[in-house]
Amino acid sequence: MRRVNIILFLVFFLFVIDYYVFQAVSAAFGSFSLPARQIIFGFYWGLTGLTIFGFMVYYLGNADRLPRQFKTYVLVGIATNFIAKTFVVFVLFLEDLQRGVRWAYLKVSQYFKEESGVAAEDVSIARHPLWSQTALAVGSIPVVAIGWGIVSGAHDYRVRKKVVALPNLPKAFDGLKIGQLSDIHSGSFRNRIAVRGGVEMLNQEKPDIVFFTGDLVNNEAKEMKDYLNVFDKVAAPLGVFSILGNHDYGDYVRWPGQADKAANLESLKSVHKSMGWNLLLNENHLLKESGETLAILGIENWGARGFSKYGKLSEAYRGTKAAATKLLLSHDPSHWSAEVLKDYPDIDISFAGHTHGMQFGVEIGNIKWSPVQYMYKEWAGLYEKQGQYLYVNRGFGYLGYPGRIGIPPEITIIELKRGEAA
Repeated sequence: MRRVNIILFLVFFLFVIDYYVFQAVSAAFGSFSLPARQIIFGFYWGLTGLTIFGFMVYYLGNADRLPRQFKTYVLVGIATNFIAKTFVVFVLFLEDLQRGVRWAYLKVSQYFKEESGVAAEDVSIARHPLWSQTALAVGSIPVVAIGWGIVSGAHDYRVRKKVVALPNLPKAFDGLKIGQLSDIHSGSFRNRIAVRGGVEMLNQEKPDIVFFTGDLVNNEAKEMKDYLNVFDKVAAPLGVFSILGNHDYGDYVRWPGQADKAANLESLKSVHKSMGWNLLLNENHLLKESGETLAILGIENWGARGFSKYGKLSEAYRGTKAAATKLLLSHDPSHWSAEVLKDYPDIDISFAGHTHGMQFGVEIGNIKWSPVQYMYKEWAGLYEKQGQYLYVNRGFGYLGYPGRIGIPPEITIIELKRGEAA
């Protein structure tokens, strides 16, 4: 049944969408010489054939045996082709609407002329080359954007800085500079030099402490093999503290057995240790300075919308009651509203990631939009409710689409100040 559905999709894609779009190609280049048209038309159908071939190889073959990068770019190519042609179809449909209105008008006029004895005329209306050229230009927009997002956006690291005032912050920690990374997804990387540059950008900020808020890998610990000696350079005087994200547990892989899955998780925990990162698994760490205490709580993944709930905040909270300030590392921002705000009013700031800003959106001045906001109320940046804060990092890496459009990868620097919020 699955193969039948795929074949039906291919037939629809080829004989409906592509035939419709080809009308625009024919009209737009109709005035070109025959050899030029043959080259253009051949390129068009060749690209279509290549896309469908890739689709069949991926879905009708054994996709698990295909190289990861190959699978990624096949899917991106298929999606790009489909999105671009959808844009073209939209413009052609607008033209067809006005062509239909004009045809109906001419048809009615022709009817009355015939009633008056005037000979019948052809009322067909051909596609206008300008409309077709416009449709193809519009269709090129997603192609250029997706390509640019891969070439330039994937590693266009940005440092985002915020100052957060806390009335109960101990004097000893006034001015504490926190660096945050999230969602590294090392299994997606293709440019080791660029990744190293991102780590250097973080270190240049000289944070006092660094938090990593989950998803070190896509699925398997071995993805970190080529990046261990990149991320072990992340350093801070007060240490690097980390947690696990939903992708770190290997839940999205078909393992030979549960023992293999468990071994992978233990291997990933060892990766954190080998890099000098303090992995917090439903536990806490107390920073003490001049007789004053600041607590760092870290929980395993706790996610809404079907994501795993391994996190146990009650366990991480234990023993921190006396700490004047409490900072929580929790991968999924949904956890903040679901549990932190309701049951833990003395947790001052939560640090999260997970959303990636969907790797697509618009952020210009005070305008901030991404499709992910329809799934997560808190999806990027700093939020405040009832005197408690949440910072959602936009992610250091990428997953699925190997790039970013409008939502660049983020390195966060948050400075804590003693005093009332502005």
